[in-house]
Amino acid sequence: VVGGKVKKPGKRGRKPAKIDLKAKLERSRQSARECRARKKLRYQYLEELVSSRERAICALREELEMYKQWCMAMDQGKIPSEIKALLTGEEQGRAQQNSTKLVKAGKTEANSSNP
Repeated sequence: VVGGKVKKPGKRGRKPAKIDLKAKLERSRQSARECRARKKLRYQYLEELVSSRERAICALREELEMYKQWCMAMDQGKIPSEIKALLTGEEQGRAQQNSTKLVKAGKTEANSSNP
């Protein structure tokens, strides 16, 4: 007797229904197949991720080596052709920007002088 109520012996809740053993085993097998498939997909994804990161690392190492060579060349007083190309490209870009500004200013003056 607990709290004025009579306690019945046994487990609480629903009684388990009699499940077909073959159906239960088949569900277990299917669940295991799905689990293995998910695991395989997860490992494939991780392998692809690792390989892409490794490729990125190799590219960055090559870029770093190139910059080191440029620095060593500049320490010896030589300007690498790639840097010259970058500098002339920037100068050409500035010249193009200035020329387009002049052309726009000329068009504005021409439009203002014509009534």
